[in-house]
Amino acid sequence: MDTLVKVLVKDKDLAQKTVYSILFSISFAHLLNDLIQAIIPSIYPLLKESYNLTFSQIGLITFAFQFSASIFQPLVGYYTDKNPKPFSQIYGMLFSMAGIVSISYADNFYWIIASVILIGTGSSIFHPESARISNLASGGKRGLAQSIFQVGGNFGTALGPLLVALIVIPNSQQYILWFIIVAAIGLAILSKIAYWYRDHLVLRKNKVQPFIDFHNLPKRKVQIAIGILLIVIFSKFFYSASLSSYYQFYIIDKFGLTIKQAQFHMFIYLIAYAVGTILGGPLGDKIGRKYVIWLSVFGAFPFALLLPYVNLFWTDVLMVIIGIIISSAFPAILVYAQELLPKKLGMVSGLFYGFAFGMGALGSALLGKLADYTSISYVYHVCSYLPLIGAICYFLPNLKKKE
Repeated sequence: MDTLVKVLVKDKDLAQKTVYSILFSISFAHLLNDLIQAIIPSIYPLLKESYNLTFSQIGLITFAFQFSASIFQPLVGYYTDKNPKPFSQIYGMLFSMAGIVSISYADNFYWIIASVILIGTGSSIFHPESARISNLASGGKRGLAQSIFQVGGNFGTALGPLLVALIVIPNSQQYILWFIIVAAIGLAILSKIAYWYRDHLVLRKNKVQPFIDFHNLPKRKVQIAIGILLIVIFSKFFYSASLSSYYQFYIIDKFGLTIKQAQFHMFIYLIAYAVGTILGGPLGDKIGRKYVIWLSVFGAFPFALLLPYVNLFWTDVLMVIIGIIISSAFPAILVYAQELLPKKLGMVSGLFYGFAFGMGALGSALLGKLADYTSISYVYHVCSYLPLIGAICYFLPNLKKKE
């Protein structure tokens, strides 16, 4: 009997311990997944020039990618809440690998659309389960765990344009095939994570539950809070769509840069975005997630307002500030939502990732249309007001946790 008690206590300690090896592994897998995703916007100038695409078509490519990456995520999360699938991420990476091969040879608009849908589908399978794994490995340090997980994706997004500029742009579209190596490394890492996740599920079946926070909010307040968070996601990702999809075109048009030069400036912004992600989660653990969400979205407003009026040097400076501020929100938003609905981790993670990708998709499509009818500079004037919507975060409740 004493031996059984010791085993259960040991297992409980394991369930509540922060497993940094898993957190950093899933973060690196996120880096590889998002690096593959980042190929898509990075080759937009090349595709536009090679196939005479309009901004509207560029927006539709982004829409197809992000819509496919968003629509399945809540469904995947809902399903895996009830039927966990430790090896599902491997299938997601295989979809992404197929997308890499396809887009390397795509020579028309519709083939490009089909290719990005494959990559988007892989992403939609990857994110909900990955967010759940980082939560299970957090040992209660949820903000820190989400920041570690998110920063991997941000660094992957930052590396994408840089590697495309070095490998693809000087050569040809077929050189995208080199990114199969990235997918292969991802498959190896995800296989190791899958075995840990499978063992953790066995632990849960033995009635040892991972660390869970609770709150005392009535259901109506929880629903209102979720609604506010989704409005914030709209503001953040609609604005981010203008940066991720059209920033290269904006600085090429305004400052006369080459494609390669523009991608290096894009890299500066994306690194700043990654730094902000590192700060957002732990800061939310310390001062409260509500305040981080509020400041990170609404706080970007004055800098976004200035952006269309400055020279190239100050554009870089403002993009660094905007990147750091606005990126700190998402880890805090996701963990806040998980704490609102602690028994539906997969569903809520899928919902928020899916909605984020969906808003990025809608934003890219609509902003592409606007750019065709007006100009790319006009798009940035309009989008500079979007962070103002972040003021609605004032109405988020402070979560009081039970001891």
